[in-house]
Amino acid sequence: MGLAQENPAYITPEAYLAVEMASDTRSEYLKGEVFAMVGTSSMHNIIVLNIAQTFRNHLRGGPCQVFALDLKLRVEAANAYFYPDLMVTCSEADRRSEFIKTEPILVVEVLSPSTALFGRDKKFASYRQLPGLQEYMLVDTEQESIECYRRADNGEWIMHPYGAGEAVTLHSLGLTFPIETAYQDVDFTRSE
Repeated sequence: MGLAQENPAYITPEAYLAVEMASDTRSEYLKGEVFAMVGTSSMHNIIVLNIAQTFRNHLRGGPCQVFALDLKLRVEAANAYFYPDLMVTCSEADRRSEFIKTEPILVVEVLSPSTALFGRDKKFASYRQLPGLQEYMLVDTEQESIECYRRADNGEWIMHPYGAGEAVTLHSLGLTFPIETAYQDVDFTRSE
């Protein structure tokens, strides 16, 4: 008996994609469940754009591309589709795919208090199943704090924390930047 028959609420990936491609709103998919996405705050957007600009300036003219916000990432091994805040891919297959990427080397999630647990738990568990993923970066929206999880040669994921006044290093991109770059024009006194 298949999972769809055991759980009548199960939605197939094909059904999810059919609805998602025709919808004006975004939702993420994990193992037969669909999760509606809420809008982001101004602060969230500023942080994403700051990081995207930093990555884009560094990658311009090379084989890698940065994508922000509205492109799906398929994690086939986890039976999932997500919309990461940012991802970088150097894959020729991803270059040819217009709407769905599958082979990122770096994924970035900007976490609000309401999304932090999902980003650290279920998303990270899914992203770790991407064979080519080298780094997963979590960006805090309440303080200057970035956690970069880096895959070691033995396959283990090691966390590298960065705080105010420090430089963030991303081995996957060959890039180091001051953490303040990610938070330029962010006012922490405003509420998320």
